[in-house]
Amino acid sequence: MRRTIVLVSTGVLLAGAVAVAPAATAGPPRTTAPRSVTVPEQVGELIAARGAARQGVDWADCPAGWGLAAPVRCGWVTVPVDYAKPFGDTIRLAVDRAASTGAPAERQGSLIYNPGGPGGSGLRFPLRSTTAAPLWVKTAKAYDFVGFDPRGVGHSAPISCEDPQEYVKAPKADPVPGDEADKRAQRKLAAEYAQGCLERTGARMLSQMTTANTARDLDVIRAALGESRLNYLGVSYGTYLGSVYASLFPTHVRRMIVDSVVNPDRDQIWYQNNLDQDVAFERRWKDWETWVASYDSVYHLGDTAGAVQANWEQLRAAAKAQPIGGVIGPAELLGYFQNAPYFDSTWASVAGVWSSYRAGDTQALVDAAGPDPSDTAGNTTAENGNAVYTAVECTDAEWPTSWRTWDRDNTALNASYPFLTWSNAWLNLPCATWPVPQRTPVTVHGGRGLPGVLIVQSVRDAATPYDGALEVHRRLEGSRLITERDAGSHGVTGLVNPCVNDRVDDYLLTGRLGDHDVVCGPHAAPVPAAR
Repeated sequence: MRRTIVLVSTGVLLAGAVAVAPAATAGPPRTTAPRSVTVPEQVGELIAARGAARQGVDWADCPAGWGLAAPVRCGWVTVPVDYAKPFGDTIRLAVDRAASTGAPAERQGSLIYNPGGPGGSGLRFPLRSTTAAPLWVKTAKAYDFVGFDPRGVGHSAPISCEDPQEYVKAPKADPVPGDEADKRAQRKLAAEYAQGCLERTGARMLSQMTTANTARDLDVIRAALGESRLNYLGVSYGTYLGSVYASLFPTHVRRMIVDSVVNPDRDQIWYQNNLDQDVAFERRWKDWETWVASYDSVYHLGDTAGAVQANWEQLRAAAKAQPIGGVIGPAELLGYFQNAPYFDSTWASVAGVWSSYRAGDTQALVDAAGPDPSDTAGNTTAENGNAVYTAVECTDAEWPTSWRTWDRDNTALNASYPFLTWSNAWLNLPCATWPVPQRTPVTVHGGRGLPGVLIVQSVRDAATPYDGALEVHRRLEGSRLITERDAGSHGVTGLVNPCVNDRVDDYLLTGRLGDHDVVCGPHAAPVPAAR
C-alpha cells in the first residue's frame, strides 16, 4: 500500500474527462441501449465480461510517448463506469502485453500484474519479459506478461483532485503540527482537497472509484484476453485487489500471488491500516539508522542509531527554519527519506545523498527530494497518483468523521512513532469529509472453488505489516505463506532470494504450493555504493 508526501507519477484528468463509449450487451446489438436500467453489480459485470470476450483486445503498437517499445503491444478494454448500470457510461482501460517467449507448447496464458497504490500503473510490467532479467526468464517463457492502468489511473480515464501546478509547489507545510493553528490549517487543506476531488472528477466517476469495481474491471480484462481463469501477481495494494478478486470470483482464479500484503479485515480498511503503518515505519526507520551507523566510516552521519537520529532531527529543523535550496522543507525531506523504510535497495542512495549534502553538496539533496516542475501535464503525473490513492481509499470504506478521533489517535501515536504519523494523517484526512457515499468493504474469504494462493511477505515490512499476510493466510483456505525473516523490503518477489524465487517460479510453472509454509532467510543485505 503506497502512501507518500511527494508521490511518484501516474496521471491527470482534464476536468470531467470520463471517456464515454457505447456499452457492450449480452444479446444482439441494440439500436438504443437501455442506459437507465439498473441491475445487481455482479450481473452488470457478467454482461461487461461477455461483451469483452466477444470483442477481445485489438493489439497495436503502443502510442508514442508511453515509453513502451516493441515487442510490447497496447490496447483497450471497455468497462462500465458503474456496474449497476452496465448499459450506461463507459470508460476505456489501457492494457499492454508482451507475448510469452517460449515455444507454443510452453505457454500457459496471461499473467496480469498490479504494482499497488492505489494509483500505480502496471503498464511497465511487460518490459520485464523483454530484458531477459534472470528472475523472470522462466515465467516469461510460459506467460504473456500483461499490465494495465486501473480505472482513474494514467491512460484509463484519469482523475484529478487538484491543479497539478499547485500540487508540485514547494515547500509544503511541515506535517508535524506545532500548535492548534497548524492543525486547523491542515484540516482546511484536507477538506478543500476532498471538495477538489468532487469538482475535478465529478460525483459519477468519484463514487465508482472502489477496489471492488477495479476487481470487476480485472475480470473484464481477463475475459477480453480470452482467458477462462486469471493468473495474477499483485504487490502492496495489489494484494488487496487480488484478495477482493478472489472473494468475488473464486472460480475465475487459476494462480495468484500476493506479495507484501494489506490486512483485508473490514475493521482495518482503511483507517486502522494507516495507523498500523505508522508503527511499522518507525521500526523500519530505526533499522535503516542502525545500518547507516554501521557504515559511519563511509557516510559520517553518526556512529550509533541515536546519533543518526539526532542528525536527522537537526536536518529537519534546519529545513524548517530555512528551506534547503528554497524548496526542501520537512515535508519534502520526509517524502524522500521514507524511501529507506520502504525498500532497503534505497538505503545506500538515501544515505549517500544525505552524506553529500553534509559535505556541502546542496544540489544533490535538492535534485533528489525537490519537486519536479515539469510534472504538470499529460496523463502520468504525481497529482493523478495521489488523486487515485485518495479516491479509492476514501470511497472503499467509512472513515471517522470526528476530528476528535483523528486528533486523539494520531497525537497518541506520534508520541512514540513520530517518523510518519502526522504526515500519514494529513494524507488521509480528506476521507473525513469525503463528498460521495462511502462503501462497505468486501468481506475477504476463500470461496468455494478458489485454488491455493501463494502469499509472500517480509517480517519487517513497513508499508504492509506482517499481520496482513497472516490474516490473508487465515482467510484463504489452502493458501501457503513464504516468510522472509530478518528483512523488511516492500515487495519481495522482485528481489534476489533463491529460497523465494524458486518457489515462486515453481508455483507459476507447475501450480505446486508445497504441503507447508516456508520461512526463508533474508536476501542479501545492502552495502554502500562505490563513491
